[in-house]
Amino acid sequence: MPELHNNVVNPQKARRGLSRMWHALGYSFEGLRAGWHETAFRQEALAALVLLPLSLWLGRSWVESALLAGSVLFVMIVELLNTGIETAIDRIGPEWHDLSKRAKDMGSAAVLLSLLLCLGIWATAVYQRFMA
Repeated sequence: MPELHNNVVNPQKARRGLSRMWHALGYSFEGLRAGWHETAFRQEALAALVLLPLSLWLGRSWVESALLAGSVLFVMIVELLNTGIETAIDRIGPEWHDLSKRAKDMGSAAVLLSLLLCLGIWATAVYQRFMA
């Protein structure tokens, strides 16, 4: 590992142990707070407030409940990653570029696929619980 110099660009890189973990937790909460300012993430978080407790009731076993809850959290995770991609692209510059568009479109497609997965899991669970 290279030696650290006195003028470290990112102080987090010089931290070790519990200090590093504590600061990383703070950065994670900052990320959630930043995500809250995005309309799509806010809508998904509000839906999660309903769906996460509902997953405990709808699931017939801990595995089903975990799949239901996990699919909801997965959508939120993918949304945060998509927002991170969009933010990084926007920092590069506001001008249109084919590669920037491709990166944003792929992030959007990832969100769509995660939503379809979540919908499929929930639809199957509802069908099994009430229709089968």
